[in-house]
Amino acid sequence: MPNKNILTLGGKPLVAHSILYAKNNLHLIDEVYVSTDHDEIKEIALQYGAKVIDRPGHLSGDHQTTASALQHALEFIGQPVKHVFLLQPTNPLRPTKMLEEAYSIYDEGNADSLMTVTRVSEKFGKIVDQKYVPFNYTFGERSQDIEPLYAENGLLYITKADFIKDGIILAEKNIPFVVDSPFSKVDIDTEEDLRYAQFLLDTQA
Repeated sequence: MPNKNILTLGGKPLVAHSILYAKNNLHLIDEVYVSTDHDEIKEIALQYGAKVIDRPGHLSGDHQTTASALQHALEFIGQPVKHVFLLQPTNPLRPTKMLEEAYSIYDEGNADSLMTVTRVSEKFGKIVDQKYVPFNYTFGERSQDIEPLYAENGLLYITKADFIKDGIILAEKNIPFVVDSPFSKVDIDTEEDLRYAQFLLDTQA
């Protein structure tokens, strides 16, 4: 979906949800920034109280890495930064206390980075030579007995700024923070994703 970060969810643009979530955690976050080269996103960011980082064109687009955008953001800020909290606009819905709880574990564990993950209960397999080969279970095994797998859900990343300067978001000493919430299933790429997010917003409120 083109310009999906400005699409409306619950009466607010997608990017506004992440801004407001960050601003609800100002006891942990000193400044809230939005990095973009899109004029309308800049206006929305300022309207909802974030500072704007003018991202150059060569660092924008679907083929550029998040790490490169964060590196530019740190250079733009130009002041010492200890920790970076990354809240992606395509993951607009998050549990209220998630950031606070995740940072507590990150801080107490003296970690270099943290990522949110969600347990995946599906039975996975691969197709090899036209045959289905189970990956995380054996045929006939009950779902509740299989070894759990976890998926990166994109709700939150916390990283020491020094690692981002080296192009690293998830460092070797990385803590996975498990999120058990319907919100962890929301990642806006299609109109169906947006409708599902609206459904959750309406039913989970």
